[in-house]
Amino acid sequence: MDNQRNIMVSVCIVTYNHAKYIGECLEHILSQKRDFRIEILIHDDASTDGAQEVILKWQKRYPDIIKPIFRTENQYSRGITNITGAFNIPRAVGKYVAVMDGDDYWCDDHKLEKQVRYMEQHPECVFTFHAAKVEAEHGALVNASLMRPYIGSRVVTPQELVDKAVGIPFASFMLRRDILMPLPEYYFDCPVGDRPLELIAATHGDAYYFDEPMSVYRFGIGGSWTESQMTGDYRRKQELYAERMRKTYEAFDVSTNGRFHVEAVRAADRVKFLTEVNTRNFTEIYKDKNKAFRAELSLHDRFFIGMEYRMPWLYHMLRSIRNGGR
Repeated sequence: MDNQRNIMVSVCIVTYNHAKYIGECLEHILSQKRDFRIEILIHDDASTDGAQEVILKWQKRYPDIIKPIFRTENQYSRGITNITGAFNIPRAVGKYVAVMDGDDYWCDDHKLEKQVRYMEQHPECVFTFHAAKVEAEHGALVNASLMRPYIGSRVVTPQELVDKAVGIPFASFMLRRDILMPLPEYYFDCPVGDRPLELIAATHGDAYYFDEPMSVYRFGIGGSWTESQMTGDYRRKQELYAERMRKTYEAFDVSTNGRFHVEAVRAADRVKFLTEVNTRNFTEIYKDKNKAFRAELSLHDRFFIGMEYRMPWLYHMLRSIRNGGR
């Protein structure tokens, strides 16, 4: 028990068919420069590609650090969408919780040290995060080489966390464990795992952003949530996603007694707008009520959405050229 209390960071990892990547992920975690203890909590959701065997090899080398759960039945397919909170966070004992997916990795050996040091020195800060590099899979085209939510390291207020136009790399998250106990109901009802953690953090204090790319996000990995959205009836999936996210924001609004009501409503409206962008519903995209959300899009996205809307023939010709005539 004393050893458990001395753990500073619980690193929570979710894997599914990440045999190609989980070894690199673990290697970069274990190579962190630190003067504190960590634990690595892995939940493998019934991988069929040999990922469990890879994890077992690493666990045998680091039995006191790596603590896996191996499923024989896929929990996500049973409707448990937020695996991190369902199975990893409840068994975490560290003062801080870091999260990531098994196909991403950390690229700064001092990542944990930097985040822990800041949070130890600033008890009012409950959440830290940072920029990330983007690594394309199989030559997939990526808009940018860097996920950079803000320009310059700075404090991020609770209101900014709730109503934000930028995505935060999941593998950059570090939160104080005590704010996650217990997790609210809206966490488990949310269709994604990162957003409710940000909302929880907003209810407890300030966050801090490091404008340094300390992790790598792999784009286009098979079996990812993003890829699953692209299969089947994409438009309907996007509609359902927007509906579920609005319910999450409504539940959050109730749980915080309307403290962030304006921000929560705007955040839900933004999600709806972005699904209209994803499905190219130009009638909704160009409504006056969405003018502010359009302005939040990158110049690149605004240009090509406008071209597709006004000159679809030119847009599709350029896209075909870029994709090698496909």
